[in-house]
Amino acid sequence: MATVAFVLLLSLGVTLLLTPMIRETAKRFGWVDAPSDRKVHVMPMPRLGGIGMYLGVYSALLFFLIFPNKTAQAFFNEPVLIWIITGSTLVFLMGVWDDLGRLNPLFKLMVQAVAAGIAYYGGIRIVQLETPWGSVISFGLASLPVTIFWFLLVINAINLIDGLDGLAAGVSLFATLSLLVICFMGGKLAVCFGLAALAGACLGFLRYNFNPASIFMGDGGSYFLGYMLAALSILGAMESHTTVAILIPIIALGVPLMDTLLAPVRRFILGKRLFQPDKSHIHHRLLKRGFSHRKAVLVMYGATVCMGLFALIGVHAVDGHAGLFLFALGVLLFICVRQLGYLEYLAVDKVLGYVRDVTDEIGLQRGRRTFLGRQKAIGETRTVDEMWHAIVAAVESLDVDYAEVRLNGNGITIPASARFTWFKSDETILQRDEANDVLSVCLPLINHRYHGTLFIKKDMARAPLSQHTLRRLEQLRRTIVERLMRFEVKVEKRSAFTSPLLPIKSFHRPQPVAIENREAICVDSGLGQGADSRTSA
Repeated sequence: MATVAFVLLLSLGVTLLLTPMIRETAKRFGWVDAPSDRKVHVMPMPRLGGIGMYLGVYSALLFFLIFPNKTAQAFFNEPVLIWIITGSTLVFLMGVWDDLGRLNPLFKLMVQAVAAGIAYYGGIRIVQLETPWGSVISFGLASLPVTIFWFLLVINAINLIDGLDGLAAGVSLFATLSLLVICFMGGKLAVCFGLAALAGACLGFLRYNFNPASIFMGDGGSYFLGYMLAALSILGAMESHTTVAILIPIIALGVPLMDTLLAPVRRFILGKRLFQPDKSHIHHRLLKRGFSHRKAVLVMYGATVCMGLFALIGVHAVDGHAGLFLFALGVLLFICVRQLGYLEYLAVDKVLGYVRDVTDEIGLQRGRRTFLGRQKAIGETRTVDEMWHAIVAAVESLDVDYAEVRLNGNGITIPASARFTWFKSDETILQRDEANDVLSVCLPLINHRYHGTLFIKKDMARAPLSQHTLRRLEQLRRTIVERLMRFEVKVEKRSAFTSPLLPIKSFHRPQPVAIENREAICVDSGLGQGADSRTSA
């Protein structure tokens, strides 16, 4: 125990000593974090504090490598140590590089995955998961992706919560102390040795990073902390036979992990890029609820301490009670997430609406397949009259009250000027153009050139608008344009084989014919009358 305490104090002292020197150096060379809309600080801030933490941890370990004792020797005898040092140094250097000049998010993720692969190669692996109900889930070949996912999750969890003064360092400190106590109780002194060095570095850096901060840890510091926590938590759980062993670090790191898991879900639902920064993290929500900068950080500290206590309880949970313990924890987390407003993104009506849109888009809904058949019928028509009757069948299925197509064609296969109209019941809908309960849609039939216009009207007082009607109308517009373009292509092909002295004969304007049937009306079409149409000169 004395050795563990001493390594903590040694790491603390080195970090306290080096951080001010790094701060002044960063100021001198302009290595600062500039304010922006998504950040809460208003002044440029040095952001290379992670260097002090990295040197604090490994200086303490180096001291005991030079002057070893029994506990330190057990730590240095761990065959995975060299791989932890290699992987953590890799992500640390990549983070410092990102602090000095911004790197592509995908590149950073790839480097993190490589560093996780180094740890896996060295023997730090998640090979199985024991459930609270006694069953064992063996990952087998999936052990590699599961291990890499754990590293990526923890690394980016610490990075994402590094948004307020002292938040990432403090949360990491309390999570590390929780794991330290758990490992000490389990007799894993070698793991305690590394956790103590990490806790000392966090505590020492917090002296300069707590609100109001004078330096930020930067990506170098957050990536280093995340990597060490991920590696040491696996190392601490690998030799444990407790049912919830692998779940203990998940619980202890619950606050940053929950924030990280919610972030991509939130961004996906809102249509944002998964790597696009935003101001909807837990600490941002606390600020929006009126908490001061310092109070928001203290609330996050308190939540981390509570999760650490839950982890300690989980260690002593009898296998039969482990399931009940995890259920209670899940209920508590659900309440917290709901209070923070995150369930707004997962409201039943919004989710069901999205699911309906997706199933409609990929054709799982019967209505979409039926309308696709209407589109196919339009595409197979050979004349404008046939096309119009197919359009009428399509708009009838959309439950609209009025449809009109005005064409501007080539005068050969398509009339130079034509107007087709259809009413669901009567013409009174046209007299209510200014009414508030009439939906009017005007869709130009255009693709490189203007072919005409599609007009649609719907009486909203008679029936509400379907969720998919507007999408169907755009699909209908594209189908009509495609059919009209093919009509014109036929003329171009005929023109290519026709002598200039023998021009193609155009359609004559038909004489007015009165037809009582008003189901479909074709006015001045320039083509022959359909069976249910009315034409007039």
